[in-house]
Amino acid sequence: MAETENRSTHKVYEKDKLGEVQIADEVVAIIAGLAATEVDGVDSMAGNITNELVGKLGMKNLSKGVKVDVTEEHVSVDLSLNLKYGYNIPDVSEKVQDRVKSAIENMTGLSVLDVNIRIASVNMSEGK
Repeated sequence: MAETENRSTHKVYEKDKLGEVQIADEVVAIIAGLAATEVDGVDSMAGNITNELVGKLGMKNLSKGVKVDVTEEHVSVDLSLNLKYGYNIPDVSEKVQDRVKSAIENMTGLSVLDVNIRIASVNMSEGK
């Protein structure tokens, strides 16, 4: 329990509600990681697992390769990705940026300022 209390959280206040909603920064990172790995052409998060292993190892591992900076109402996201060979890097990157921005904004109500992407590697073992 003490570990949960030490995590960074962001409070989302809503008028006329019973209380407040707190979202841990790690939850925002998991949302970003999951959204990014759903884009065709993304192999995995850098230094992370592939989507097939998520069920076995748990969702928490999706936050690896993701850095989020959450302020009062804004989020900045930095992603490190491994791409599949044969895909257009600018196109895949733009799709990742759009998907991550939409996922975070729709699920948390926070505004995404930027989604920065670093391509860590290209997986050559599986062609398109």
